[in-house]
Amino acid sequence: MAKNEDVKKGVIFSAGEKNEAYAKYFVGQSFLKNLVSDPAVNVGVGNVTFEPGCRNNWHIHHDGYQILLVTGGEGWYQEEGQKARKLHPGDVVVTHDGIKHWHGATKDSWFSHIAITAGKPEWLEAVTDEEYSKLEDR
Repeated sequence: MAKNEDVKKGVIFSAGEKNEAYAKYFVGQSFLKNLVSDPAVNVGVGNVTFEPGCRNNWHIHHDGYQILLVTGGEGWYQEEGQKARKLHPGDVVVTHDGIKHWHGATKDSWFSHIAITAGKPEWLEAVTDEEYSKLEDR
């Protein structure tokens, strides 16, 4: 059994539906619950839930930023050229404009975060199984 199974039901907000709209940018299954999608507001806010081993592709936010508020489980965040950072509930990550990065669940735990995103994402290559398997608990 995976760790933090309760996360898949939602921690603060519902886990939402299977994230079909962005599935091609993820390895594994993610779920998305849009919390703010008002066209008059220039920022998107969503609850993203990752099954164990799920992660998104490397990507860059242009003309904006991304803030992640970790709400449940265990995950990873990595910027290009940096070591991956293990994430736990209560952690906050700020990704500035133009920084190549990825985020997702650990191999054996569900993971959830609120993503506050401004600007346009540029989706890049997947985080390979080889890269991902080298991550170590710290």
